[in-house]
Amino acid sequence: MKDLRVLIADDDMGMRTIMRKIVERVEDFVLVAEAGDGRTAIELVEKLKPDVVFLDVEMPEVTGVECARAIQDLDPNIVIIFATAHDSYMGEAFEVYAFDYLIKPFKVERVIQTLERVRERLLARAGRNAAAPVMTPRVVSGRMMLRHRDGVTFVDLQDILLIQREERSTVLYTSENERYVTSDTLSEMEERLPADVFFRCHKSYIINLNHIKDISPYGRWTYVVRLEGTQHDALITHEKYEELEKLFR
Repeated sequence: MKDLRVLIADDDMGMRTIMRKIVERVEDFVLVAEAGDGRTAIELVEKLKPDVVFLDVEMPEVTGVECARAIQDLDPNIVIIFATAHDSYMGEAFEVYAFDYLIKPFKVERVIQTLERVRERLLARAGRNAAAPVMTPRVVSGRMMLRHRDGVTFVDLQDILLIQREERSTVLYTSENERYVTSDTLSEMEERLPADVFFRCHKSYIINLNHIKDISPYGRWTYVVRLEGTQHDALITHEKYEELEKLFR
């Protein structure tokens, strides 16, 4: 397994030092950068593309929660872990699908356990997955017109596997291994797609229900959806997973 790249964002230099020493103790993790404020953290995430980001909540420039929202718009696959002295932000943290919420002062063993769970989940995401709900294929026909900087492209609806936010853009992947970047927002795409086939499983993802292969746990309130015909996968929230089960009962 390749080293998992970690970024630490905290305006307290002493806390960054503590977190750095903890990360260095855990096998398969490597620290790639530190940030003393939220704006710098976002810039470093965009530049370095880490696998894991530790965020304090109350930071200068941009708060940890605002930073988490920006990170999700860049890459929703990045694991976000909050490490803060304030428990009052826990609800907001899990609204942005935080993997964990550590309250200072915490024990070193608590952070190590979280990192070991991250490693386990990312390994599972790469290979070992659980079964998805049993589904009957749903018929879809027609074409979609995608607007982009070079004009428009027409795509068959049945070929669309996944639509996601990526690098602050909306990106569409097809069963023909094609990738399209469109100027439409994810919400605009959702409105144009047939709701009985395409499912908004997460604020950053829309999936084709006919192409779900399997689903596995990921984080405290989130699951991973693996799709047939692509190496890309999607996240699904706990609430949306329950909604998905009801669809196929």
